[in-house]
Amino acid sequence: MTERIVAAEAAPPDQRMDRALRPRDLSDDEFIGQDGVKRALTLMIQAARKRGEPVDHILLGGPPGLGKTTLAHIVANAVGGRLRVTSGPALERPGDLAATLSSLDASEVLFIDEIHRLGVTVEEILYPAMEDFALDIVVGAGKANARTYRLALPHFTVIGATTSAGSLTSALRDRFGAVHRLAFYTVDDCTRIVQRSAAILQVPITDAGARAVALRARGTARVCNRLLRRVRDYAEVESDGTITDTVAADALAELDVDHAGLDAMDRRILTTLMDAFNGGPAGLQALAATLAEDVPTLESYYEPFLLQAGFIARTPRGRVVTQRAYEHLNREPPPPLSPQRPLL
Repeated sequence: MTERIVAAEAAPPDQRMDRALRPRDLSDDEFIGQDGVKRALTLMIQAARKRGEPVDHILLGGPPGLGKTTLAHIVANAVGGRLRVTSGPALERPGDLAATLSSLDASEVLFIDEIHRLGVTVEEILYPAMEDFALDIVVGAGKANARTYRLALPHFTVIGATTSAGSLTSALRDRFGAVHRLAFYTVDDCTRIVQRSAAILQVPITDAGARAVALRARGTARVCNRLLRRVRDYAEVESDGTITDTVAADALAELDVDHAGLDAMDRRILTTLMDAFNGGPAGLQALAATLAEDVPTLESYYEPFLLQAGFIARTPRGRVVTQRAYEHLNREPPPPLSPQRPLL
């Protein structure tokens, strides 16, 4: 199967909880933060409704956990269409995508996660589908016997999600009518997300408790909800069930998440740069090999937050630990090795 439509009652408990916490529309009380993206999408949806047309194709970029999948659900609900979910790695062959496209109904939304991982031959099937709402099918083999047939498709919307927008070909990127990048959430936004989720889960939480969780959430909505669930467990077992700032701090300390939101792997990345590479610069491949971690995970999950928070910096020669990282870990920085590698 290259696509899925999952019924809520068939999903595991954690997935059902995630769906319960997922914002249902673009209102400020539901989807918190990302104001510019919300405004643009609202205008697109309203204009498409007035014209009686499907919403134009949308590309959403940004690190994991910021709400790209949630926005796809919201757009599908707003236009009254069903959401089909698939991913770039799942569409291995042109036939996989062709089967998905030919089964779409009018106004349906096809959500392709990790769209930057589509193969070149699969992309070529997607181009006419997005631009002309047509599917080109080749029957037969060889120059003499091959015949191309064009199958008309109903008007539908493609929403692509990527954590690496730079990896998309320009031909694919240009076929999206709207391109938006989601940014990390502010601490205030994360606090509101935690408070909203706590209300849905019926978890008593103080303002200070919500902010304590938000400060450690890496500017990511998904992490807000994940940490809230774990702090709730701790509060119910070790306290009276109410999440205060003290309870949150104690719970997250047990999870090895420090006051800046860094977990054990974040700190290992920083200490490896400090100890194995004398603070850097270090190439991503060399760092991944030293950590025994794969490059995509480092690049798409860990690095964006460490860069945003100012713990590492990218240079033409590789990743470098910053002064803030040494201060955070109570480490003494080495002297600059050369004019080309000043301490940032």
